[in-house]
Amino acid sequence: MAEICYVCPRNCKTNRETSDLGYCRTDAKYYVANVLIHKGEEPPISGERGICNVFFAHCNLQCVYCQNYQISRNSIPAKNFLIGEDELIKRITDILDKGIDSLGFVSPSHFVPQVIRIIKKLNEKGYFPIIIYNSNGYDSIESLRQLESYVDVYLPDFKYAFSEIAKKYSKAADYPDVALAAIKEMYRQKGSHLFLNSKGYAESGIIIRHLILPNNVENSIKVLRFIANEISPDIHISLMSQYYPTFKAFDYPEISRALSKKEYDTVKKEAEKLGLTNGWFQEMESNEYYKPDFDNVKPFED
Repeated sequence: MAEICYVCPRNCKTNRETSDLGYCRTDAKYYVANVLIHKGEEPPISGERGICNVFFAHCNLQCVYCQNYQISRNSIPAKNFLIGEDELIKRITDILDKGIDSLGFVSPSHFVPQVIRIIKKLNEKGYFPIIIYNSNGYDSIESLRQLESYVDVYLPDFKYAFSEIAKKYSKAADYPDVALAAIKEMYRQKGSHLFLNSKGYAESGIIIRHLILPNNVENSIKVLRFIANEISPDIHISLMSQYYPTFKAFDYPEISRALSKKEYDTVKKEAEKLGLTNGWFQEMESNEYYKPDFDNVKPFED
């Protein structure tokens, strides 16, 4: 960990080796909310057996509608999620030993040095899983370049195309420019083709996720146009309908309801018009069954 933190686009310039904490309120240690087998990702990511996902705590965005708010809020004391390196590696290897081929890092943008350390430690022990970098898209280009030889598949969000919305919902007015630049860097590293292995798992490439927000169809359409025109229409996208109001979303009337089928179909039609046909469209019922509860030992099960 560098003494002066530029790990994510917040560029807090704090010393994370000390108690001088920045936006994410974490230092150079490991803060992990859960390590588990997750079967709810896109088909080539989790497949039938699932992926070993490491859910980091806190976040460099603070989205008012965050579905993982129980672990992502920076107001929660980080010490609640502190875990030693040896214990973390053991929890990961115990899952990999069950025949799980992929390892995902969820909300890793503020923990890039720790991600690299984990991968190195696993390699030293003879483990070489497919590495999935599952981020909110608010990533530093320099950090992504450091990850180039470690990450196999990038799974970023592309949340916003309008600065005012990004500022309102995620306290990051620069999100559209940052995310576009970050995904362009991922594209430079991986290209548009998603390579699958003999088991059907993605072993190299990019999948861009976009969660459609109610009353924000124009934002979604512009995001898709950014992807098609600025990156590539051949890239794989995951168009998500699973939004449901939670956390602080009820303070914003326009997003205090679930997404309508009309809204989703409008955005889907634009994706098809733009030639963004590689990837996945999510069923409307997804907002009923994708409701993680991190107060449970198994947060993705009833």
